[in-house]
Amino acid sequence: MDGQDYLEQISKSSKPVKVRQSKMGGLMSSKYVKLIGGALIALVLIMIVGVMLGSGKNGGPKEQSYRLLLHLNGTSSLVQEYQPSIKSSKLRSSAASLYSVLTNTALGITSYLEQKYEFRGDQDIEESIVEQATLETEALNQDLFQAKINGFMDRIMAHKMAYEIRSFQAEEKELWESGVDEQLQNALKSSYDSLENLYPYFNDFSETK
Repeated sequence: MDGQDYLEQISKSSKPVKVRQSKMGGLMSSKYVKLIGGALIALVLIMIVGVMLGSGKNGGPKEQSYRLLLHLNGTSSLVQEYQPSIKSSKLRSSAASLYSVLTNTALGITSYLEQKYEFRGDQDIEESIVEQATLETEALNQDLFQAKINGFMDRIMAHKMAYEIRSFQAEEKELWESGVDEQLQNALKSSYDSLENLYPYFNDFSETK
């Protein structure tokens, strides 16, 4: 080996050795991971805010009472209107009992609102709440009207009232748990139990029986 070859060999051996970064390390330090991490954090924050907003979407006891009262009044008025058109005597009797429960519960809620918030009538309720309740009552009325003119009143009334009972119970439970006074809690519990007793008469109704 001549002198030149020896110098070239020394030069090669003295070059710094590049340490190859693992793929995982490169990935973890990349800007893409930082972007993904930021996006995940933002998503979690959005979900938390959504849950917080969703938990209060029905407002407090006052707004919940308004919604339930309008629902009670709307449905009870339709039960009273269409109850005479029911052919089955048992179902007609159940509808009469349901009407009584709904109207008594509405009286209890109205009394609570008058004492607690000096409630004077529907004019004190937010327009958006009234509009939503009106739309729901109109939709139910349309279904019952179509059932009447097409000869399916008993079947549709039973189905619709079974659904309404469960809706009322859900609303009553939510209002009961919102911290209303004991007098209203008792009225709501009485209504809930009465509706529970009536539910099978509508849910299990059959025109063949």
